[in-house]
Amino acid sequence: MVTQVRIYTVNGGMLDSWIKHFNEKIVPTSAKYGVRVVGAWVNRPQNEFIWVRTFENEDTLKKYEESPERAAYLPVNRQHLAKTEVRNVEEALLALA
Repeated sequence: MVTQVRIYTVNGGMLDSWIKHFNEKIVPTSAKYGVRVVGAWVNRPQNEFIWVRTFENEDTLKKYEESPERAAYLPVNRQHLAKTEVRNVEEALLALA
């Protein structure tokens, strides 16, 4: 299982329209291809949108990234996003006894 933390800097004045687009297009399309959105948060003072997603492997991600649905909304993504940071992470929480 791969987990990513994704940090987007959204163009000024576009944060609310990004959130709408994310929830209406990205979340359901991702799920259809096995990429699960775990959660999403905003840092309004910095125009940041932070989200976490998981997927089984790189093949799963590739199927989503090459999907016609994603291709259809990529121009909207580019219109909204000034910067994208992606970090692959692993769980560090130890089970409590």
